[in-house]
Amino acid sequence: MTISRRDFLKKAATSSAVLAVGPALLNSKVFAADDILVGGIHDLSGGLDLYGKPMADALILAAEEINEAGGLLGRQIKLISQDPQSNMQQYTQIAQKMALGDKVAVVHGGMTSSSREVIRPVLRKAETLYFYNTQYEGGVCDRNTFCTGATPAQNLASAIPESISRFGKTIYVVAADYNYGQIISEWVKKYAKEHGGEVVAVEFFPLDVSEFGPTIQKIQAAAPDLLFSALVGGAHVSFYRQWAAAGLNKKIPLVSSTFSHGQEQLVLSAEEGNGIVTFASYFETIDSPANKAFLERWHKRFGDDYPVVTEFASNTYQGVHLWAKAVAEAGTIDRMKVIEALEAGLSLEGPSGKVTIDPRTHHVKVDARMAETENQTFKILKQWDQQASTDTQSVCDLIENPDTNEQFVIRP
Repeated sequence: MTISRRDFLKKAATSSAVLAVGPALLNSKVFAADDILVGGIHDLSGGLDLYGKPMADALILAAEEINEAGGLLGRQIKLISQDPQSNMQQYTQIAQKMALGDKVAVVHGGMTSSSREVIRPVLRKAETLYFYNTQYEGGVCDRNTFCTGATPAQNLASAIPESISRFGKTIYVVAADYNYGQIISEWVKKYAKEHGGEVVAVEFFPLDVSEFGPTIQKIQAAAPDLLFSALVGGAHVSFYRQWAAAGLNKKIPLVSSTFSHGQEQLVLSAEEGNGIVTFASYFETIDSPANKAFLERWHKRFGDDYPVVTEFASNTYQGVHLWAKAVAEAGTIDRMKVIEALEAGLSLEGPSGKVTIDPRTHHVKVDARMAETENQTFKILKQWDQQASTDTQSVCDLIENPDTNEQFVIRP
């Protein structure tokens, strides 16, 4: 059944509504003195809500699981989560309030690179631990920050040569016009060149653009062997619909590093989405005991009709459990002791497979996967185990230089 964007948002909002904890509720002292406060900053409205809602729900599920197992250090976790409405000023204000007013032990949040980069300095200055749980362009090097999403080296290093092998050597790139899209296109060029391919054109689009007719005509005229998409957000879903309407979904293979993160396969009809190939660390169709158990708990908590569990939701869930495991091993929520426990190479078996903290970069090793859209879900075609963020490793060594505080722009 095709699910419209409106239907998805309505269903997801039902499960995420519990997160909308406002100042009045916080000031009513509903939290016990010994509760461990955990902050969540995820877009529940605005242009990026399709990404934020599953992440917010993952935070709920992970916290409830920890509490049901006895909590942490004999204490219960309480969530303080707020919606920045995809607005950078609100991101800053919420981060300041959580760190300085609520004094949370950790914050999980941020979507785009710009949102991360307004949160990160606030939390570092306030000495509040930060987890960023989305795929991004790489390069963050900050001892106070842990990144659980894949960087280009973790998925494109496999995706581009595999795509060239399957579909051909000439590539046309369409991407969102911000850090991720701009930098990811450079990595596509690098990996294409290294494997005998060529990027023939690149086009960038602001997040609010929804008309792609002229670009589709250019692609049709260029006749590349494949199209690579790094489009992002609700407006950009229109590209895939217009692509199918032009009949190009049956003529030019389309591969993407972002398709599925915003549940695009549900917004599109099966006919519009079938055949799109995407690369990610997590798909619901992973056939493992850990993922099956995770999905069973998820649907028990949020309902059998929950649209889809995304990679960003899996990252968030795993990020919370990595933090909790570090707290348990450290025997305290003291920030530096928790960081040291994480830096010991902490790992866990999560829905996406084994995830292991790299102490040098505070990124994680993940399994990379290639999947094809089939009737609004994903058929996994290939897997590459335990891919490291070698791009970020090339510029970041927090063991050698623990005071580093920078987002390096890694251009190949």
